[in-house]
Amino acid sequence: MEEELKCPVCGSFYKEPILLPCSHNVCLACAWNITVQTPEGETPVQRASGSSDYDYLDMDKMSLYSETDSGYGSYTPCQLKSPNGVRVFPPNIPRHCSLTCPLCHRSVSLDERGLRGFARNRLLEAIVAKYQQTRGIAGSASSTSVKCQLCDRNPLDATVMCEQCDVFYCNACQQRCHPSRGPLAKHRLVPPPKRAENARGPATENAGARKPATCADHEAQNFSAYCCTCKSPTCTKCLEEGKHNQHDVKPLAVMWKQHKVVRDQITHCTMKLRQTTGMMEYCLEVLKENDPSGFLQISDALIKRVSSSQDQWVKGALEPKVAPEFDLSLNTDALLQTILQLDFCQVETGPSVPAAPLLQLEKCCTRNNSATLAWRVTAPTGNPIEGYILELDDGSGGQYREVYVGKETVCTVDGLHFNSSYNARVKAYNAIGVGPYSKTVVLKTSDVAWFTFDPTSAHRDIVLTNENQTVTCSSYDDRVVLGTAAFSKGVHYWEVTIDRYDNHPDPAFGVARINTMKDMMLGKDDKAWAMAEGGISKGATVGVLLDLIKRTLTFYINKEQHGPIAFENLDGVFVPAVSLNRNVQVTLLTGLELPKNYKQ
Repeated sequence: MEEELKCPVCGSFYKEPILLPCSHNVCLACAWNITVQTPEGETPVQRASGSSDYDYLDMDKMSLYSETDSGYGSYTPCQLKSPNGVRVFPPNIPRHCSLTCPLCHRSVSLDERGLRGFARNRLLEAIVAKYQQTRGIAGSASSTSVKCQLCDRNPLDATVMCEQCDVFYCNACQQRCHPSRGPLAKHRLVPPPKRAENARGPATENAGARKPATCADHEAQNFSAYCCTCKSPTCTKCLEEGKHNQHDVKPLAVMWKQHKVVRDQITHCTMKLRQTTGMMEYCLEVLKENDPSGFLQISDALIKRVSSSQDQWVKGALEPKVAPEFDLSLNTDALLQTILQLDFCQVETGPSVPAAPLLQLEKCCTRNNSATLAWRVTAPTGNPIEGYILELDDGSGGQYREVYVGKETVCTVDGLHFNSSYNARVKAYNAIGVGPYSKTVVLKTSDVAWFTFDPTSAHRDIVLTNENQTVTCSSYDDRVVLGTAAFSKGVHYWEVTIDRYDNHPDPAFGVARINTMKDMMLGKDDKAWAMAEGGISKGATVGVLLDLIKRTLTFYINKEQHGPIAFENLDGVFVPAVSLNRNVQVTLLTGLELPKNYKQ
């Protein structure tokens, strides 16, 4: 608890702490130090309105040990730093100023009241004083060790205490019931406090006595009521001035008693936590399993157990505890008599349709715009399986279509769309009929296209090297070579580097249909769209951007757009294409991101 009682700015125990709007605390003197000037008319940086307080609970803990600059939203920083690494600012308060919480970095503007507008956290101040007094007493008194709360017999001395579970553990019980991995890894384990035996005296008797909290606006008035609308205590003067008109105001003592029931709920939740510890350990061991098939065999049952446990927490953890007013009795004699009279017989079953195949996820994969799927039979049937039917959707959640029918249990599907997610399923059939579908698997194709020049579609005068990435042509006539990828949707970009360029050749770069002419310059027929020459030279880079969303084709030279959009209203299937002559040599570059200045 000691870290919770220390100011995140100065690193010492809180002195006159004030409560910020984000529910964190700082010392009053430290609040003066971290107050910064804000330019007139500018509001301090705030967190997004949709964020929850729970979003930055872990950030609070991390900030206590961070060595980074926490002066978020400040304008006049200095070089001073506190022991916890939080930057300290000059104490002078300008006219327009704001205060940034050093833990969650929420900023708030100060009004004309300055820091007096923040409530004084006298409860935290009293806890700090009591903690310091108790620590001094415990050091001088004889103490006994706290016992483990989970040992069955002869409990051992506790070595750690979990602040979240509020349970004391010995070493063996901590390793068995509270492992430092998985969901419990974020719990804070601290040494258990010593229990003082003969600690008596004025300090112990007056530890609970403290000055009653007073109103921030009327310092002479004690809090007497609680506003449920504003969620803050208030005094009689505030009510007389009409600050809480039309609000739900209740006596402070009534609300204090109502909120005391949290202790009972904590006890009940602690019992629930102990009951689920065994299952959590089992789940953690299962997650270590490296065998995919073994994990998949028990994953469904494990998910159901975890879901059932979660439902029990949600439904029963915080429900009120009431005493039953009447008893119910159930007479099961008639039901037991009927069960005893049941006769069981074995029925022989004939041939049936095949069971649903099992997709082997460890063998299913995607490469570029191709997908490979593998499956196996889960249970034998009376009649042999005659074949399988593999179905894929259209990559956009549409209807399924058959892509393979046959006896093989491995199938590769080519020509899929890039940057798309496909749902795949398979079923088996025999002479009796068609069996049920397997579970659906989702396959994600590559975001960008990786391809080479296609030697099977190239003209015979084209020479390919460098694993089909580099092409050249010694013929005086234009010869065409296509790429191995085909595009029908999405946005794609690739480049061609000019390695050799002499004797005034006429290379052309662009896209074409698969059946374009291979013995003439690219773009001369109605099945190709290309840029010819266009001021290129040796060492230049020609970029081709095919946007099938806007249905346009644009060219780039050395990363800069070459003129306006070259072609519009493109529709259908296109493949990258190049035409060469007179010893021109080019190298293909693929898998590239779109140019930075291109707007989709």
